[in-house]
Amino acid sequence: MTSRVRSTNSAQVTTAAPAHARKPPGERRAEILRTAARIGLEESLERITLRRVADELGVRPGLIGHYFPADDLVSEAFAHAAGHERDSLLPAAERALPPLRRLARFLVRLTGDDCLDLGRLWLNARHLSRFKPGLRAAVSAQEAATRTALTELIEEGVRAGAFTADDPLGVTVQILVTVDGLGSYANADPELDHPVLADMALATAERLLGLAAGTLRAQARN
Repeated sequence: MTSRVRSTNSAQVTTAAPAHARKPPGERRAEILRTAARIGLEESLERITLRRVADELGVRPGLIGHYFPADDLVSEAFAHAAGHERDSLLPAAERALPPLRRLARFLVRLTGDDCLDLGRLWLNARHLSRFKPGLRAAVSAQEAATRTALTELIEEGVRAGAFTADDPLGVTVQILVTVDGLGSYANADPELDHPVLADMALATAERLLGLAAGTLRAQARN
């Protein structure tokens, strides 16, 4: 009788499936980053916690902490989201397009409604980075990456004769400061939706690059 009970219990133990399959470290790490980045974009960086990400993935918070300490998770989630969005704004698949068209598409995408969450993310990150050195470093690195990508695009356009710029980096800085200024209104009253805001970054770029008004908006449609 006793041995039969033990045999039954043993069978139950050996045949029970684990609640969560073990994933390779690289796959688990990527999954955590994607989830944290989505939370940051859709809600805020403050909502990224070990417990919140664990709840989303149906695992224990300790597993998240094994891969990312809390502050590192916020910093890396921001970097992941910002890098992914930059890749979507300047996709590798469009690298063969003329520089003027790529610049136009970049600016129209960056200042469109689809990037409102991105604007809020940057606003959020810059505020929090005052208190989090890791996040401050991530923000600085992402700013530098975007600055470099846009400057190289402008330099390419200058070489191709598509536009003029004596100081491509200076033009980049002015364009991005304009975009950041517009982004500061991401949480503003919708009644502030004045038509001048829609093309402000494009108009700034056109003025600095010697382009006729309306050129970039027209090119983005091609």
